[in-house]
Amino acid sequence: MTDQSDAPGARTPRTPPVDPRLLRYARASRGFFVALAVISLAQTVVIIAFAWLLTRAITGAIDGMPWPELSGTLLALGGVVLVRALMIWVRDQAAARAAARVQAQLRDGLMSAVGRLGPGWLERQNSAALAVTAGRGLEALDAYFGRYLPQLVQTAIATPGILIVMWWADWISGLTVLLTLPLIPIFMILIGLATRAVQKRQWQTLQRLAARFADTVQGLSTLTVFGRQHRAAASIDEVTGRYRVETMKVLRVSFLSGFALEFLASIAVAIVAVSIGFRLLDGAMVLGVGLFVLLLAPEAYLPLRQVGVQFHAAAEGVAATADVFAVLDAAQALSAAPRAAQTTRDAGGPARLELRGLRVLRGDRMLPAVDLVARAGEVVLIEGPSGSGKSSIFAALRGAAAFEGDASWAGSPVSSLCPASWLAWAGQQPGLIAGTVAANIALGSPNPDAGRVHRALDLAAAEGIDPALELGVQGGGLSGGQAQRVAVARALYRHLSGAAPVIALDEPSSALDAETERALWVRVREIADAGALVLLVSHRASARGIADRIVSLRGAEVIA
Repeated sequence: MTDQSDAPGARTPRTPPVDPRLLRYARASRGFFVALAVISLAQTVVIIAFAWLLTRAITGAIDGMPWPELSGTLLALGGVVLVRALMIWVRDQAAARAAARVQAQLRDGLMSAVGRLGPGWLERQNSAALAVTAGRGLEALDAYFGRYLPQLVQTAIATPGILIVMWWADWISGLTVLLTLPLIPIFMILIGLATRAVQKRQWQTLQRLAARFADTVQGLSTLTVFGRQHRAAASIDEVTGRYRVETMKVLRVSFLSGFALEFLASIAVAIVAVSIGFRLLDGAMVLGVGLFVLLLAPEAYLPLRQVGVQFHAAAEGVAATADVFAVLDAAQALSAAPRAAQTTRDAGGPARLELRGLRVLRGDRMLPAVDLVARAGEVVLIEGPSGSGKSSIFAALRGAAAFEGDASWAGSPVSSLCPASWLAWAGQQPGLIAGTVAANIALGSPNPDAGRVHRALDLAAAEGIDPALELGVQGGGLSGGQAQRVAVARALYRHLSGAAPVIALDEPSSALDAETERALWVRVREIADAGALVLLVSHRASARGIADRIVSLRGAEVIA
């Protein structure tokens, strides 16, 4: 977990209820808006037809309309009711499908953007917050697409249409609605500001809860050893309580805003009804017109009123999409910047790694400069005391740390290359996930190859590990040495797949016994002799026996 100020949910961007970036990043939303417009127009026509047919049926019954004509009107009225129900069903189905497609597109876009931004960007983010955004956050789009957006489009089409029809039937009622209608948006804006603030606090609290829980689970063994597990549990309980409080605040604002909007709409409809009633008594209006306008009056306020109500259901989705769009914007800005070739195949340079005055920035500290030229077929050993910057060199090469100076592979700057296109890395932490050993080794491969998995295990001196073995969370079920060798096998699998000519191994034998370590060094030497460039970080003196070149880091000095 990193500083939460860099997390997607840490800022409160001012985004409109319908962010125009939605149309740019989720193509499925474009057709959805067109479909909503057509459905909303049909619903508006059905609403007006319902009011007219109901008025005709009531006034016809009072005036003694012949039964055949009255029954035809009632039959048409029933048909309109069925059509209105059908329109609602069609709208809900379209919303559900659009929400699913948009969720998939935004989630894929988010994953691709994180890949383009690279590990250096990801290291500065709150990974738990990103996971909540990609999971729970995007799931909230169901309410956003299913209720809020349909109501918003319905308001934009139905309210003006019904108002025009009311003005045509009775201009006084139309004027009354026109003058009272703006009261609802004014209150909606005020309520929306309050809602956005409390909803954002709730969303941030949820992200902090996820981050705290992830950190606690990851360090649970350490906490237990030092007797701090109860304190960590109390901390999670505290954040959970805060989340509960923020959730209740959101619900309180939602209920109060719903009451305020309903009250305003009821008062406005009452004003129209009183005006119609007085004119009916005075004989200035016929019953048919008065009843028709009175039936349309609530429908004029209903869409706008429902927008305010549904905004609360959509607020979490709005907050989540704002976080997703922030990541997508960052990736797009990076892609728009001038860049060199993206893969080693496009570079066309010699197959060698060159570091010229490479100075890695770690926190507030700039590490000593490193100069190195390494070619395919070599094992380059980087050694030195803890804290001298051995792992930092690997971090710079894979884009996880900023640096000064020049670093290039095959003639192209490392910063312009996707790390996955040229580098296979096994770090000090195995980074295994729940699943089979084979799935961990072939992680990221679109077409896993069982034979290649076995070969990678053999080369990692892990031939005794069953590829079908099911692992728990973080590789549970393996010893430390076994997990380390599976991580090495994963890097070797990528090299065997032809995706990574350079292999970087960071302390691959730290948890191995002497015999297994010797077997691993023999295999590493074989891989280099077969054409790979192997960068090796190790404290073990035995690693010197397979190295073609040794780079020794000594605090402020680099001895090559």
